[in-house]
Amino acid sequence: MSVSPAIRLFAAVTLAAAATIGGLAWLRSQNPSNGSVLQLSAPAAPFVLTDSDGARFDSARLKGKVALIFFGFTHCPDVCPTTLAAMTRVLEALGPEAADVIPVLISVDPARDTPDEMKTFGSLFDPRIVMLTGTPEEIAAVVRDYHIYAAKVALEGGGYTMDHTASVQLYDRESRFRSTFDFHEDDRVILEKVRLVLARGG
Repeated sequence: MSVSPAIRLFAAVTLAAAATIGGLAWLRSQNPSNGSVLQLSAPAAPFVLTDSDGARFDSARLKGKVALIFFGFTHCPDVCPTTLAAMTRVLEALGPEAADVIPVLISVDPARDTPDEMKTFGSLFDPRIVMLTGTPEEIAAVVRDYHIYAAKVALEGGGYTMDHTASVQLYDRESRFRSTFDFHEDDRVILEKVRLVLARGG
């Protein structure tokens, strides 16, 4: 039995909300007066995709770093550029600490997002943001493994856009999910989340 797009969207929104609530609970738990923390998840699923230079990028390179993973696309009119701008500001605010952070954009629109398109889009933001795309099969697998909602939406008059999860997933140095953030949050809150994961080590 097939699942309707409405049900898939509801499930994705519910998952994103749960991840955000869990992330905030974990963030609050870092208060020195409270010794509990969000239970650690298993390491994220591995992937191999293609970067904006056309080279293969293995997620094993994220090990030992704090990863900020966002799923978006280059034709995105608002959420994606706004989120990458927030990533850029956080990297700048981190200063030398940014050396231990790898921000990543993974395309959910592989049909249009060639390495060249990713490079052009990425040039608008901090060059440390890794821009990744892949074959439709590769993207479908990573979208599934990272519990992301992504769907093509037809536009009136032709063409299409992508509906997708808008939050950034925050992973620790062992590639374990720890929290989320999105562009609606104050930069200071985002920065605090990133610094807390950095401070906790592996």
